[in-house]
Amino acid sequence: MTHGLDPALRAGRTWRDWVVDAALFCAAVFLGMVVLGVVKEQGELPGWTAELDPLLGLVACLALWWRRGFPLGVALIGLPAVALATSALPAGAVIVTNVALRLRWRRALVMLAAYVVCMVPSGLLLSGHAKDLWFDAVFCLTYLLASFAWGHALRSRRLLVQRLRVDAERARAEHERRLADARRGERQAIAREMHDVLAHRISLLSVHAGALAYRTRQAEAGAGPALNSTEVAQSAEVIRGNAHEAVEELQEVLHLLHAEGGGEPVSLLPRIQDIDGLVADARATGQPVNFHTELTADAVHELRSQLHRTVYRVAQEGLTNARKHAPGTPVSVCLTGGPGTGLTVEVRNGLPTSPATAATADTDTGEAIPGTGAGLTGLAERVRLDGGTLDHTAADNTFTLRARLPWPER
Repeated sequence: MTHGLDPALRAGRTWRDWVVDAALFCAAVFLGMVVLGVVKEQGELPGWTAELDPLLGLVACLALWWRRGFPLGVALIGLPAVALATSALPAGAVIVTNVALRLRWRRALVMLAAYVVCMVPSGLLLSGHAKDLWFDAVFCLTYLLASFAWGHALRSRRLLVQRLRVDAERARAEHERRLADARRGERQAIAREMHDVLAHRISLLSVHAGALAYRTRQAEAGAGPALNSTEVAQSAEVIRGNAHEAVEELQEVLHLLHAEGGGEPVSLLPRIQDIDGLVADARATGQPVNFHTELTADAVHELRSQLHRTVYRVAQEGLTNARKHAPGTPVSVCLTGGPGTGLTVEVRNGLPTSPATAATADTDTGEAIPGTGAGLTGLAERVRLDGGTLDHTAADNTFTLRARLPWPER
């Protein structure tokens, strides 16, 4: 009869359970013998129960070994023994406690009622007179209710411990999930940062190196003047400088990845004012750039560093994409907005006039400038994290990259 067992309390028997069961059996047998001896000395047992009492008490004690797996069956077996045998009273206390501990509350209450109905009139049946009926009734009720209450207290404690363990496991799993999400977010952030930092420098290197190779081939073919030593030195210096800056920025990104304190290197926190440097680098490669800003230094001074970096990355990505996908076309960078109205970053460039030019190619060499293809995707995620929106459209022979970011009032 295991169908009445509460699933929350089903468990295999451990060595500790065996020790507890053995101790309860020995205690029930010993105390049952003591109670039986006291009752016999007082001569309160009728003759017909004197021989039956020890046998019923032994049955109740033996049933305790199966109380964990079959609480309802043990309760039914112990019911007549507890009602008729005084030696079964210690085992009966364990049985009633086990009923409250292991059965669902409706079955437990039914079994408690059955024990009350059977035990209360047992005093009259055994003694044959009613002089101690009220005392026997009070004793039986106290005996049963105390045992049942103790079992209910044990059940509540075990269920509480089990619930706390489940909650702890759930909290641990949730913590591990959040930790995995945080690590994934960190990897994505590092990937975006590396793309934004290096793509601009690598595209500049590609343009300078392509122009140098193109001029050299033209001179060897007699189609143009040869580069003099000054021009070669200047081109090499530009390439070396951009390569050096790319390596330094990569080192800073890696430092950010391994940093334990959570702080970011200062140079990885570009500000809106640094867009002037981006424009200067682009113009140095021959890219025609018109930069216009309505923002003053005092107005942007109070903006968060993260917002400064996002605005810088939008302008950087726009210039890099224009250099890769529409080389030689004019580019305009415009910053507008103010506190309470939001901040808008807009980068416009003309669309290529022919399919050949539309390919991502160096203006001078016609060779493709490599790219990851994930720049706008990562940029959109960066803008979204700052509470803004990013859109890009191609219309009227113009490609427009526009980011709108919140600018709270002071």
